[in-house]
Amino acid sequence: MSKALDFNNIPSHVAIIMDGNGRWAKAHGEERLFGHSNGVDSVREALKCARELGIKYLTLYAFSTENWARPESEIQGLMQLLVASIHSELEGLCENGVRLKTIGDVSRLPKDCIDSLQEAVEKTEANKDITLILALNYSSRDEIIRACNRLAAKVKSGALNPGEIKQKDVEEALDTVNIPDPELLIRTSGEFRVSNFLLWQLAYAEMHFTKVFWPEFRREHFIEAISDFQSRERRFGKTSEQIS
Repeated sequence: MSKALDFNNIPSHVAIIMDGNGRWAKAHGEERLFGHSNGVDSVREALKCARELGIKYLTLYAFSTENWARPESEIQGLMQLLVASIHSELEGLCENGVRLKTIGDVSRLPKDCIDSLQEAVEKTEANKDITLILALNYSSRDEIIRACNRLAAKVKSGALNPGEIKQKDVEEALDTVNIPDPELLIRTSGEFRVSNFLLWQLAYAEMHFTKVFWPEFRREHFIEAISDFQSRERRFGKTSEQIS
């Protein structure tokens, strides 16, 4: 199926809202955590496919700031799953040239999560094939507020003139500094919203929505999203005639 793709038009950065774990589990008569556990296979599949296609950055919305409102048992299960997944996947990440990064305020995560993430980030730092970015305790509005605070601190110190703040200054204050904006956003489970995810960075991203629940998301669905991306005319404010 991938033979139909134009390998000269592969997005360098794909972001995914991994939605539908709970509903998929419910449909199978299981608890929500069953869906999250099976979703790990989908993460592995998406990462493998992205790497094979030559995609350089893959960002996954793993845990939002709003997710703290979920039942305590689910949150604890998610954090335990995160630690277990990092430990089980770390060797594979290193073998396959995957660099791990995080965005979001990870300081609020449990200590064992922070320690596991830090170890994985350090051990994969030199890998160059693809960067896997986990959005953890992340919301875009929170990120923008933290970026404003960083800019305000620069203004207060005299390092930045408040009347001369440019787009580059804002981008350098965001969690995604030195990471290119996503060109494609994929959301699973049939929902049509961005849910406070990468609001600044998605300004010109193409969006692909699929009814497939995240635990069912496989290579063919990833390829379908890339094919959809390649069917779009990306004008960035220009006319069709200007870009032809």
